[in-house]
Amino acid sequence: MPLYEYQCKKCKHRFEKIQKFSDRMVKKCPDCGGPVEQMISAPAVQFKGSGWYVTDYASKKNTSESSSSEKAEKAENAEKAEKAEKAERSERAEKSDHSGDTDKKEPKARKTESKKSKET
Repeated sequence: MPLYEYQCKKCKHRFEKIQKFSDRMVKKCPDCGGPVEQMISAPAVQFKGSGWYVTDYASKKNTSESSSSEKAEKAENAEKAEKAEKAERSERAEKSDHSGDTDKKEPKARKTESKKSKET
């Protein structure tokens, strides 16, 4: 049920009354019997349980943000490592191709020459 706050226009007495929406508004001051007006006041709301305060979410947000940034960093590092490995493999392959190219090409050239001489 709502809590209504009233103030007497005559004696300035302030008081509160718990009423239903369907109940009639108070028209007379309980102290002097003068006219009263309803005051506008902030609602009295209580949020119970966890999750209603900034501190409840602050640690969770920071950890989720940091974990997502950590995941991104790990992914970047993994990509860099893969690229480095691939580059290293290709360098090794090029080195082995260059060192053995002269030996491998000469026999191939001889075989083609010998094939051509047999054909003609």
